[in-house]
Amino acid sequence: MKKVYMCFSTDIIHSGHISIIEKASRLGDVYIGVLPDDVVAGYKRYPLIEFEERKKIISHIKGVKEVVEQATLSYADNLRKYKPDYVVHGDDWKIGPQKEVRDEVIAVLNEIGGELVEFPYGTDLSQNILDEYSKFQLSIPDMRRGRLKKILKSEGFLTAMEAHNGLTGVLVENTKVKKGDVVKQFDAMWVSSLCDSTAKGKPDIELVDITSRVQTINEILEVTYKPIIFDGDTGGLPEHLAYNVRTLERLGISAIIIEDKIGLKKNSLFGTDVEQTQDSIENFSNKIRVAKQAQKTGDFMVIARIESLILEKGMDDALERAFAYVDAGADGIMIHSRKPDPDEIFEFIERFRSKNTGTPIVVVPTSFNKVTETEFREKGANIVIYANHLTRSAFPAMKKVCEIILENERSSDADEYCMSIKDILNIIPQG
Repeated sequence: MKKVYMCFSTDIIHSGHISIIEKASRLGDVYIGVLPDDVVAGYKRYPLIEFEERKKIISHIKGVKEVVEQATLSYADNLRKYKPDYVVHGDDWKIGPQKEVRDEVIAVLNEIGGELVEFPYGTDLSQNILDEYSKFQLSIPDMRRGRLKKILKSEGFLTAMEAHNGLTGVLVENTKVKKGDVVKQFDAMWVSSLCDSTAKGKPDIELVDITSRVQTINEILEVTYKPIIFDGDTGGLPEHLAYNVRTLERLGISAIIIEDKIGLKKNSLFGTDVEQTQDSIENFSNKIRVAKQAQKTGDFMVIARIESLILEKGMDDALERAFAYVDAGADGIMIHSRKPDPDEIFEFIERFRSKNTGTPIVVVPTSFNKVTETEFREKGANIVIYANHLTRSAFPAMKKVCEIILENERSSDADEYCMSIKDILNIIPQG
């Protein structure tokens, strides 16, 4: 029998998939490569069904000889390994983002003596309905909430970009870049108290209450389906924190990060330039326990943010707090610094990891921003949050446009700084 190779990223099998597998099986034994969860997420959306389960489902389809992992969008490694006589695919990849993959497949098949067979791609209404159903399922609170933990479990590392309204949520949701065989995108969103307050024209002192912040969250939830990490500032009074945790969990938020400070909250990047008071280990540990006891599911995460390095209390104090907070039930530790070099962050990670290898570590490289994600991952960090970059990038452009219009008494001179209305409408989903 000749050998046929196909690749599947789908997590919902429909009649079109059954039909093309049936056609492929007439050509020979069918081997199907299944893409891992992170590759599928980069290519289109996070799958509803995890990798091993998808492999199992596809292996039970009539006509499938064997199911294997295809580690990247590129077919090249598997084609050279299995040397199929045919690669079967729908004809929809002749144009668009998959065209480069198709071109590579043809080149490798020429090298190994194989042939590409393409069948007309079905675009019936049922497939569109299934796609919309998938997006709906991903946006359901119970589905969204647990996805952060799933990504950490499967990949061990993820990135989050701040979003402070529906539009920035859509940008974080849909922005992708292709680097070689990998499609890069953000894994989650960070709803920052600084950015939320700034968007409302208010100071970052916990002035914006939870009701207003929930309104921002709902704006983002309505138009996205990626997991959300919530900036909980100090967490407020323990009695209030318990209710807020339940509210966030019910909405589908994946995690809250609370910082170990008390009193009038000031932004950490002020450091010792303003008066900031760090909570005691005992009090903050109790706050963590209250938050953990309040949650109703195992999906929600409470992450403790340590301000010792910001307040120049020293590395030993930061580590003592980190281990105490984990003992109190924290699901992760965020370590912060306002120094431009990452040395103290790296030292903290190394010393923490020498005793604790499992608890996720969160970093926010606002000041030490020359460190790459690869470096953070190699050092032992798990979550990188870009905490305020959409806010910081938008304001200079808006200020410039205001100045140009005032100076020239017309708007045409500002066109180079403005996106066209048509492009904006194309970003926003219309249905």
